[in-house]
Amino acid sequence: MYAYIDGKLTFKNPAYVVVEAGGIGYHINISLNTYSALGGEERCKLYTWLHVKEDAHTLYGFADEGERRLFLHLISVSGIGPNTGRMILSSITPLEIQAAIIKADLPLIQRIKGLGAKTAQRLVLELQDKLKKEGADSLISVPQHNTVKDEALSALVMLGFAKQTAEKTIDQILKVTEGTLSVEQLIKQALKTL
Repeated sequence: MYAYIDGKLTFKNPAYVVVEAGGIGYHINISLNTYSALGGEERCKLYTWLHVKEDAHTLYGFADEGERRLFLHLISVSGIGPNTGRMILSSITPLEIQAAIIKADLPLIQRIKGLGAKTAQRLVLELQDKLKKEGADSLISVPQHNTVKDEALSALVMLGFAKQTAEKTIDQILKVTEGTLSVEQLIKQALKTL
């Protein structure tokens, strides 16, 4: 529902922040990773995810889009809810979590509070291929000024294509075409080839 909230940071502690935007103070749960990234900023932009339950609507905030994407992968695994996902992101950095899942480093994953052997195995089983497919740089923040190639590549990855395969296809199309293509045209041609 909310992609991000940008506003004045009125309160901050390791568990949550209050961000005032448009005269409204948003209570946003954060991980220790996000807490560290905020530093002493007076103004902040948090990428958010809204968890809706019968008895509560809870906002979770992340320092960057990559952390939010990893959080959504984590909570897609059976037995891992938003609070456990936040605990995982608070225990080790997102890059370490991603590497541990890809390498099936079960001992490291099990050291995270609240994760037992079965949950760690489930994390690896369900997320290993997804995270490998996205590539090691999927947690790096998306640049603000994307080229047509970057936007088309991002769209194809979101549609489920492997990043390396999509990138090769886009490069081949760009070599063959004489004029400049729009993002839409590039995606359409790539979809015909893939």
